[in-house]
Parts: sequence; C-alpha cells; structure tokens
Amino acid sequence: YQKNKYIPNKFINFSNSEDAKSLAYFHFFKPIIGLVSKNIEIDEGHYGIDIVAEKNAGVKSTLSGKVIFSEWTVETGYVIAIQHKNDLISIYKHNSVLLKKEGSIVKAGEIIAIVGNSGEFTNGPHLHFEIWFKGSPLNPNKVINFK
Repeated sequence: YQKNKYIPNKFINFSNSEDAKSLAYFHFFKPIIGLVSKNIEIDEGHYGIDIVAEKNAGVKSTLSGKVIFSEWTVETGYVIAIQHKNDLISIYKHNSVLLKKEGSIVKAGEIIAIVGNSGEFTNGPHLHFEIWFKGSPLNPNKVINFK
C-alpha cells in the first residue's frame, strides 16, 4: 500500500499515533467522480460529504469489505454500508439503485450502486459519502483527494 498523505484527521481524536499510522497505509478509492458540494459538518449532523456526479454514474466501494447494510430509508433513500478492515465503515446514501446485498463481499473500486436522488434529505442527484473509524466520523477529504 502507498502511504496516505492525508492523515491525520482533525475530526478524530486519535488515542495514539498508531491509529493514524494504521490508516496511512490504506489506499481509499474515490467512490465517484464529481464535485464536492458540501463538506463534513459534525456540529450540524452532516457526517460526510456530498458529491454531485453525472446521472447514472456508478458508485464504487472505497475499500474492500463486506456489505453490512443495503436497504431503503425514508430520509436518505437507498443506502449501502460496507465494513472494512481496521474498524472502518463506509456509507453511501441517496442512490437510485443498490447493486449489492447484505453479506456480499466487495473489492475496492467495485461498483456497488448507482448515484441518485432518493430519500427526503436530498435536493438533487448526488452521493452522500461517509467514512467512520472506530465509531467516529472521518473526513473523507483527509484520506481521498477529490480534486
């Protein structure tokens, strides 16, 4: 793995430098190509970033792992969540279609959903993308270069 230059993260209080080191060796894939329209805002309950993308674009798993949630929710539409190594979870919201079911094993960069505009908490086609590390939100901009 290539060392990741985007660690550490200001939203996680690393109990020790081992946490930061353990994340530095992951290569996080971009879940989708697009423009970040809203950044993480923990105080407002916005635990990820919003990425505007082309209609019907494929949403990719940021890391290899196991699908632990793949369902419809009223607020955030079609949602898929993936458990990865090292106490990492990635979450992908507002999809139009989910391509993987709970229990599926996915590879990093594999298409898992189609970008959409589903759920009550959306105002146009986009992907809401979250990464959680040991139960705390991790700013995706700190581990993935979206520019």
